[in-house]
Amino acid sequence: MRRAALGVALLMVAGSSPAETVAPAPPATGDTFGTDAHLAPSEPDAVLRYADHPRGFAELRLPEGEGPFPLAVIFHGGCWKTGIANQAYMAPLATRWQAQGIATLNVDYREVGDGGGWPDSFEDWQASAALIERVTAVHPIDRARVTLVGHSAGALPAQWLAMAQGIDGPLGAREPLAVRAAIVLDGPADVGAEREAFDALCEFSSVDPFMGGEPGAAPARYAAISPLGHPPKLEELLFVQAVLPPPPESAQAAIRSAGTQLEIRANPGASHFAVLTPGADAYAASEPAMLRVMRGGEATR
Repeated sequence: MRRAALGVALLMVAGSSPAETVAPAPPATGDTFGTDAHLAPSEPDAVLRYADHPRGFAELRLPEGEGPFPLAVIFHGGCWKTGIANQAYMAPLATRWQAQGIATLNVDYREVGDGGGWPDSFEDWQASAALIERVTAVHPIDRARVTLVGHSAGALPAQWLAMAQGIDGPLGAREPLAVRAAIVLDGPADVGAEREAFDALCEFSSVDPFMGGEPGAAPARYAAISPLGHPPKLEELLFVQAVLPPPPESAQAAIRSAGTQLEIRANPGASHFAVLTPGADAYAASEPAMLRVMRGGEATR
């Protein structure tokens, strides 16, 4: 009954505002991003558009049952460079969480090479956040239990959306998005401070093209998105690291100073994708912690 009602609701909103229309998802890119051999992704319940450009959409997956469900808003990686990855490789993880009672919005967005970078990727992230209110108003989702999730380069929107910004921010002054928690999967906490490590992970210069310059040339930009001056406003922030080291001590101190409960889980020897791949040992080791965060501190079932 719930799935049928969803289909009717989507037909009713199709053709209205950009954030409400149904849009086809583009094909996956990057052969190396099919990370899960154990779980075929489910079909999204809907593909919701938040902007008019081709990548301005998110896949909605809803669990079976009555809810209300926690919601995970997922941002993919790809070193912020177009042609490497899109939302498709995060679909097995979204499917796994769907089976565990977590609703998911799997977001695509522009990157360097197709209109993204500073400030346009941030514009996409901000616009995609409006989908939270749309789906919460229509579906049995608990607005008090929203978690932002980012893998690799997706760590930035998962934290930036929860930051208060001043006039030097990529979109100017803005209030933080009201969400309970965030989960980072092998990503940076402070892009400027972790620039060398992140570029080494990507195996090319990814940070400077995205930011529009190196830290010495654009210091205000790096400062605007650093937790040192703009710690995210969260109850909990969980890092599940693999290739990247734990966040710098300065970033950890800044995050904790804002009252956020910070947990860091290391996975020595694990690959960059194992921490998000259902069926992998590194993922299994941290799944209970991730489910606890997304469920709002409830014990995992």
